[in-house]
Amino acid sequence: MAIMSTTKRDTQQVGLKEAKARLSAVVDAAMQGEATIITRRGKPQAVVLGYEEYLRLAKRKPSFAELLMAFPLGEEDAHLFERDQSPPRDVEF
Repeated sequence: MAIMSTTKRDTQQVGLKEAKARLSAVVDAAMQGEATIITRRGKPQAVVLGYEEYLRLAKRKPSFAELLMAFPLGEEDAHLFERDQSPPRDVEF
């Protein structure tokens, strides 16, 4: 497979026509951890990557609220969230 240009380590870029003609080699490269960017008219249009890499990238990321709710707090950390009970300061408007 001719490499048109290398964009990143373990990533190659090929035209659509060549990718179609050499699909088996593109898939074999993806299975070995080498992603292939497929271009059409010189512009990147798709990426072929291994299934394990796809699963890693597609894995749902927890929301910020979920991360906060999952934060392990012990009794010794309760003081971190106590509200200051002192009276407010006087402010003139």
